[in-house]
Amino acid sequence: MLKTHTCGQLRAEDAGTRVSLAGWVHRRRDHGGLMFVDLRDRWGITQVVFNPDMDPDALARAERLRNEYVVRIEGEVRARPEGLANANLATGEIEVVAGDVEILNESKTPVFYLNEEVEIDEALRLRYRYL
Repeated sequence: MLKTHTCGQLRAEDAGTRVSLAGWVHRRRDHGGLMFVDLRDRWGITQVVFNPDMDPDALARAERLRNEYVVRIEGEVRARPEGLANANLATGEIEVVAGDVEILNESKTPVFYLNEEVEIDEALRLRYRYL
């Protein structure tokens, strides 16, 4: 099965549930031993955590992922640790602990990221205006 839930659907009540999510890698963050991936679909964003203490191969799988790759991730929903909830996200009270990861489609690295609120040079924006 491609996915059981959308990225914007999961809530704290879903903790303990095994899920399969599919979407685009919105952002990847390496926190020295833990890797976080924000997975995006048209309904929202869900944080996925790759923890080598729970799965020794987790970091190796996460390091293959890049922004805008299309992936399917299976894992277990858990509540975020105390004080680490993100009030800016509908799914900010939970995270998915990654198990299986499948890259459905790779993507070239964009010239600049469309999701960032960073000032981009006007000449560069005009050159790639089709993005």
